[in-house]
Amino acid sequence: MSEEITLSLKDAEALSLNVLQHNGYSQAHAEAITRNVLAAQRDECHSHGLYRLIGCVNTARNGGVDTHATPEIIDQAASVVKVNAHQGCSLLAFEQGKQSLVEKANRTGIAALAINNSFHFSALWPEVEALSSEGLIGIAMTPSHAFVAPAGGTKPLLGTNPIAFSWPRPGGTPYTFDFATSVVARGEIELHKRAGKTIPSDWAIDDKGSPTSDPAAALAGAMLTFGGYKGSALSTMIELLAGPLIGDVLGHETQAANEQKTGKPFHGELIIAISPEVFLGKDAEHHLQHAEVLFDNILGQGARLPSQRRFKARENSLQNGVTLPKALYDELVELTH
Repeated sequence: MSEEITLSLKDAEALSLNVLQHNGYSQAHAEAITRNVLAAQRDECHSHGLYRLIGCVNTARNGGVDTHATPEIIDQAASVVKVNAHQGCSLLAFEQGKQSLVEKANRTGIAALAINNSFHFSALWPEVEALSSEGLIGIAMTPSHAFVAPAGGTKPLLGTNPIAFSWPRPGGTPYTFDFATSVVARGEIELHKRAGKTIPSDWAIDDKGSPTSDPAAALAGAMLTFGGYKGSALSTMIELLAGPLIGDVLGHETQAANEQKTGKPFHGELIIAISPEVFLGKDAEHHLQHAEVLFDNILGQGARLPSQRRFKARENSLQNGVTLPKALYDELVELTH
């Protein structure tokens, strides 16, 4: 078993900020990124936690992100706000555009935030949960680089293309899901490679189109969509809504940052906010309570709700800190020198 280390949330936050600012990120970007990766680490979403700082540093070193970019907020329409990230990280763009999105949704019932020209690497659930904490229903989606073969295909074309949803619940944690339209997030395969572990053979194919349990071969080949043609269709929808609809690129038109500095990692993200209060008026509380019948019946069958495990992990981390492999911790510390 690999050696592990436990950090307090305060120490983990300080480590993240130190890594990012030492490697050129402005304080504003470093703080926005840290809030996201620390939330993921806290909730034991390891593939999107502190591990992601390595990618942030490599992207910055390879010229794939403007670490001091100032997001430009554009009041596009009554229900639409756009933010040009100017090749900066999407997280700061979201944080700075969120208030306008919330105000528009509370005024019109439904509103959209389009983030353009951004470097995106992170989990989406912190963003939709930020909306559900405001009493809004949140939906978010983004394409990624071409890592995934369409159903029936053999070559990368689609991104992992995640989608997230969060429904506010009276007096409790929201109903939230966040998943890639690939079988797993790419970070899961990367973590298996780092740990020297094999992967299930239905996660990916090698560069010849054959199923593989070798994570290195999977990363060199193509990942697969979940649910075959269904996942492929949903992935395509995300490409369209968070690409051409908002005036941005398709996933296969992007490329991860590289040492030759020829990468083009910038693309779009679409976040939708819906106000139950505007849709339902004085009956909003009644209908939100009615929704609890569905959740109660799911739990009543012995099933669990999405994110239930994550919320339990959050409680533990708030009391006991976060745990990560010692090798990862040492690698992060090295990035501060």
